Amino acid sequence: MTEITRDDIRAAVTSGTLTEAQAVSLVVLAERRAGVRAHLDGLDEPFELFKGFNEIFIVVGLTILYLGFAGVTGMTLMGTTQGYILGMVYAVVGMGGVTLLARYFTLTRRMVAPSIALAIMFGLLAAQFGFAFAAMLDMRTPATLTTAAGLSALFLSGYYLLFRVPFTMALIALSVFATTFGVATLGGSFPNDPRDLFLLSADGPFALLTIALGLIGLIIALIFDMSDPHRVTRRAASGFWLHVIAAPAIVNTVALTLFDSGTVAAQLMLTGFIALMAVFAVVIDRRSFLVAGVGYVVALAITVVEGQAFFIILMLGAGLVLLGAQWEALRRRVMRALPGFPGKDRLPPYDLLTQESAS
Repeated sequence: MTEITRDDIRAAVTSGTLTEAQAVSLVVLAERRAGVRAHLDGLDEPFELFKGFNEIFIVVGLTILYLGFAGVTGMTLMGTTQGYILGMVYAVVGMGGVTLLARYFTLTRRMVAPSIALAIMFGLLAAQFGFAFAAMLDMRTPATLTTAAGLSALFLSGYYLLFRVPFTMALIALSVFATTFGVATLGGSFPNDPRDLFLLSADGPFALLTIALGLIGLIIALIFDMSDPHRVTRRAASGFWLHVIAAPAIVNTVALTLFDSGTVAAQLMLTGFIALMAVFAVVIDRRSFLVAGVGYVVALAITVVEGQAFFIILMLGAGLVLLGAQWEALRRRVMRALPGFPGKDRLPPYDLLTQESAS
């Protein structure tokens, strides 16, 4: 008899054969029956960009279709060449077309890559509507960008509620970042250098805003995670994309500020900060959070630290390889060592034998 895996259960949820609640109940039952195992095999973060080359084929077609629509209507990223009224009309027509396509490719066919592509196209069209709307009100550049980003976040939120495409959460998060920074510039703060956006020593609120928004994104991602600790639903996948956005936002400001000081003490502090991030990622069982954060540190090391960059990259790479090889065993030890804290029982399981005896 063929063994049913987690991928089979996720596919059943995606195809509508099982509801999310039924899938979670099935996974919990299977784990309790398998309580003799010391740990879970194959419990990993749901991550899927496409299911087969046919999806890539469709994405290419959708991309060409979108480019053709943009060319015929004269739309660009900053609006349209045919006036703001037509710009808003074309954007609404485009969003309507994307919605119809999503009803088929996302809700009916349950395709991954086309759903991601359509979400991106919907976000671009929403931004184009915002640019046209701002042009109608004769706004200046900072206000125009803020309006476009704010409307994008609003439209994308509606799109997510309608289709539940997890990748949409990343687009919403980026739109919220852009909107918040835009509002800050409207208040009179404007960075003189791009580094001022992320340096705690710089004037303006941008560095603190980056950390604050990153923490908010992390909290929302944890809410998604804790609502689906077995990670068989789209909520877990939505949390995945929020972790990918939140981690660089949190790391960027801290890492760049410490890199900028250029002292040995600052580098030791950065090492300790990354170590704390690694422990936190192990506790919440999110490799995506750590990879996104460390990846951003590597990018900063190459562009900022220069001569010492390769040593830092070497150490980070060795650490990730070690964590990847021993993740489950290390997590089991860490979670056993930690005292009880709110939400610990809502994190992904780490020791079924202990949970079975406790129940």
